[in-house]
Amino acid sequence: MDTPRSSWRNTTHDWASTVDPGHLAAVREDAGTFAPGGVRHLVLEVVAYAADEAEWNGRGEGRCVVTLHPDGSVSVADDGRGTDTRLDDRGQVVKKPVMATKDLRFFDHPGAQFLPDGHPRRGMSVVAALSEWLVHTNRRRNGSWTQRYEHGVPVTDLTPVADDGSSGTVVHFRPDESLGAMGGLTPGELIRLVAPWQRLSVTVEDRRPA
Repeated sequence: MDTPRSSWRNTTHDWASTVDPGHLAAVREDAGTFAPGGVRHLVLEVVAYAADEAEWNGRGEGRCVVTLHPDGSVSVADDGRGTDTRLDDRGQVVKKPVMATKDLRFFDHPGAQFLPDGHPRRGMSVVAALSEWLVHTNRRRNGSWTQRYEHGVPVTDLTPVADDGSSGTVVHFRPDESLGAMGGLTPGELIRLVAPWQRLSVTVEDRRPA
């Protein structure tokens, strides 16, 4: 884009801000409001973005894989377009700040859509803020990278990853222990919950020990 970030048009997030510490702190201080149902709700917040991509990617459908890992973490991988990434007027790569700032469409918006668990959608920053760590891997036609967050704050720069010809995102996060274990979360329940997103094909892999 090669123009100052302050001039970029905001759609879902404010491009002028990389991190909103106050927003992240407010989420962490009231986890019961922003993640009712704990880990289950966080998973749905992430899958909702994959569902968005399935609606708007031009194919009219999309795929998503949710993996429950033995260490208590969850990863959600989709085949969408990847998170928007641009060049500023100094030639620096800038990604849309989806993890560390509020989603302007949903957070504090009285008309926000409801997720399949019956609770309001708040945005990806809620997942990042309420996770011990989160790694966002992004593949787009104009470049691929990964970045790590801790409680919503980026702790690495964008790290380039090899282009494999695909596009999409992988959001891998480990929820705070305060949200409770995900032992009660089952593949069957997740498949039932994501059923309303008819354009998105979801597979759940449970790698936890039996």
